[in-house]
This record gives sequence, structure tokens and C-alpha cells, in this order.
Amino acid sequence: MPPGVMLLSLLFIGISLLVSWRLRSKFKEYSQVPVSSGFTGKQIAEKMLRDNGIYDVQVVSVDGFLSDHYNPENKTVNLSPDVYSTASVAAAAVAAHECGHAVQHAQAYKWLGLRSKLVPAVQISSNLVQWVLLGGILLVNVFPALLLGGIMLFGVTTLFAVITLPVEFDASRRGLAWLNNAALMPPAEYGKAKDALWWAAMTYVVAAVASIATLVQYILIYMGARNRD
Repeated sequence: MPPGVMLLSLLFIGISLLVSWRLRSKFKEYSQVPVSSGFTGKQIAEKMLRDNGIYDVQVVSVDGFLSDHYNPENKTVNLSPDVYSTASVAAAAVAAHECGHAVQHAQAYKWLGLRSKLVPAVQISSNLVQWVLLGGILLVNVFPALLLGGIMLFGVTTLFAVITLPVEFDASRRGLAWLNNAALMPPAEYGKAKDALWWAAMTYVVAAVASIATLVQYILIYMGARNRD
């Protein structure tokens, strides 16, 4: 890996670790703050789905810490144990966010649809991109087209990371708006829920910016090799 790309990667790895640590810290802090409604994450999710007219999505528990996600293929809101069965501000925020994705799906939110269409291409790209880029860097002076191929593969994953941003921010917006309108939280609790989701969103922002910056670095390497021809 070129020194510039390596240094950039190390920088963003450090930032990513810092943001992830802050997110986990916030989640643990707000997991200790009970919600006035007394609703668990499961109950929050089920109520939000019903309030949005969604009856074909199941709320299930999955293993892991912060493993919460919405699966559009089998229409399930998957909540980690700390969210599923806990009546805390953190659990309510996460559950509402994941249901925000279910609402996006039900309403055919364009950015979610576009991201879903990219999933097969991202899976293929993820399996190949490291090896193609490595070969491209090693052979950049004799076979620059290989690096170009790696850049195109990496571009797919970068596009996916960028498209993920509006999807995640919109899901949080929908979840927070519902929590506010449903009057399930007083202002102090709502502020903590908003803070928790903000830090969750920052993990996606860091990933997208890191991917863009790395992509630009590889493009500059390729252009430099072409200019030497």
C-alpha cells in the first residue's frame, strides 16, 4: 500500500475507533436512563410500526451488541437484547431508528431502494477490490489498467457508503419525529435519544468520508502513472 494511502487509512481508523467508542459510551450511558413511558424497545418498535400502518413487519431479537438492523428481505426489525427487552432512552432511540427504515421501505423511499439495488454489486466488489488494488499498485507502471479496475470496484463501495448517509439520517429523523409526536418522551429524554442517534450517524459519516478520501488517493496514483507514460 502506498505511504499516502496507508497514512490516510490509519488516520481514519483512529477517527473511526474514537467515534465508535463515543457511540458505545453514549449507548451505555443512556441505557441506564429509563423512559417515562416504560416501553421496552420491542414495544416502542411495535407501536411505531402500527402508528405508521405497517402490520407485515415482525420485531425480533438477535444476538450481539448494537447489532440492530432492519431486514427488507424478510421484513423484520432486528433488535439486540439490550434494546429488545430494555425500557431505556437508548433502547427507544435505536428501536425507533430501525423502524424508520421499515417506514422508508413501506413508503418506497428512493435512497433506500437505490442502496438495496447496489447490494449485489457491493458484495462482488468487496470480495475482489483488495486484491485488484494490490495488484494494480504493484503493476501500476506496466499495467495501469488493473489499478483502474480496482478504482472502479472501490468506487462501487464508496458510492454505497455515500448513499447510506441519507438513508441513515432520514431513518433517525423519522424515528425522532415519531417519538416526539407520540409524546412518549419528555424533552430531557428526547434530547438524550437525539444525541445517541447523532453519534450513531457519525459512524456512517466517517466511513463515507474515509472511503471518498481513499478513492481520491488511488485516482491520483493512477493519474500519476498515466502522466509518466
